[in-house]
Order: sequence, then structure tokens, then C-alpha cells
Amino acid sequence: MYTRQTKIINKTGLHARPASEFVLLAKSFTSDISVKNISMDKESVNAKSIVRLLAEGINQGTEVEISAKGIDETEAVRELVSLIESGFGE
Repeated sequence: MYTRQTKIINKTGLHARPASEFVLLAKSFTSDISVKNISMDKESVNAKSIVRLLAEGINQGTEVEISAKGIDETEAVRELVSLIESGFGE
């Protein structure tokens, strides 16, 4: 398992378009991937589920932990963290 933490920097957080981008990227990997809102100490959710991701209410400034387990776990986490840290192009 490979895990990294980062902070959401874009103004809209993981809502609508950014969440959709995140899920599409997560689905491009074979590893099981999860997201945990560590700012609110919530349980991890499936990063490939738009419904679960939107339900977390991840806003700007929220610290999250991205974890993956599988053959492409390191690449998956690195790319997802990179997407978050890019601010989703906003």
C-alpha cells in the first residue's frame, strides 16, 4: 500500500467538475484507491465513486490522504496528488 497526504487548494474543493476529474483519473488505475478526509478524521471512501467522494464534503483547505493498493499503487497516488496540488486547473 502506498499513501500520501495533501491539502485541497482549489476554491470549489472536490465538488462537481474537480471530483469528476479526480474519479476519472482514479478509474484509469487498476489499484484499489481510497480518499480519507483527515481534517475531519472521517473513514476512507472509494476514490472511484463520485457519489461517495461528493458526500465527503471536501472543501478548500481540507487535508486528505490518498491511499492505493495494487500493481500501479505508487503511480496512482502520485498522479492523484499531483492533480489535487495543481488546483484542477482553476
